[in-house]
Amino acid sequence: MPELPDLTMYLEALDARTRGHTLERVTAVSPFVVRSVEPPFSALAGRSPLSFALIGKRLVVGFEGDLFLVMHLMVSGRLQWHTTRPKIHRRLMMALFDFTAGTLVLTEAGTKRRASIYVVRGAAALEQFAHGGLDPMAVTDTQFAARVRSENHTLKRTLTDPRLFSGIGSVYADEILHRARLSPVRWSSQITDAELATLYAAMRGSLVESTSRLRAELQGAWPAHLTAGHDGMSVHGKSGKPCPVCGAPVQRFRYDDAETHYCAQCQTGGTRLAGRTLSRLLKDNWPRDLDLIEGEG
Repeated sequence: MPELPDLTMYLEALDARTRGHTLERVTAVSPFVVRSVEPPFSALAGRSPLSFALIGKRLVVGFEGDLFLVMHLMVSGRLQWHTTRPKIHRRLMMALFDFTAGTLVLTEAGTKRRASIYVVRGAAALEQFAHGGLDPMAVTDTQFAARVRSENHTLKRTLTDPRLFSGIGSVYADEILHRARLSPVRWSSQITDAELATLYAAMRGSLVESTSRLRAELQGAWPAHLTAGHDGMSVHGKSGKPCPVCGAPVQRFRYDDAETHYCAQCQTGGTRLAGRTLSRLLKDNWPRDLDLIEGEG
């Protein structure tokens, strides 16, 4: 699932290509993708986008007439840009947005249809999509510390909980915790002031660097192949490969469909996280269904 740096690239690319252009036509290819009724999806036609923002992992585009398009890509949704309208492929395409400058296509791979589109009127209507998570790129160190200690959960859950922080999913949580040299199953109530400062710096550093790396790679091109994981990751998706810090093999464990990558040497004092002991430890303090947790963001 695309996370904060990836979604930022989508917003910037959309802004560059559609601001000042009229949305001439909208097409819902899938009957399930548009979840709102009033205003109708068709109400966006004939209007131009004025603003581009994120609410958690939702892309929000403000249009003339105080209308807002809200899109959640979920796990498999992606956005593609075509200078000319493409032929419709019903198994892959969920919706098309025909602008005077080109066509934006929402696609979703697989058979599970989780990506969603809402059209709402007025900024107040956007509150229904806000879960209260703080923007990781704007939060201060004091606000961050207070939010981490506001509830007692594992650090992995704390970072990915959309009620606490917005836009961080499993991938970047793994990278942040590795950078901070903290265990993903460390309890937030046990973290020291020094560790909090390290975790805050790791969060900001990981997200800023990943965003800058994507900008440099794209150089204004459309982000056609966005995914939260990439070759530059330290631990996520690197199971069995050497940790870039200590050289020990990166470890992986799954718990109720939530996958975590970490370095035992750097983060858990050499202890591998696995087995019944981990299950008893985590109980309700781990995302029980990754798709569900990500979908709330």
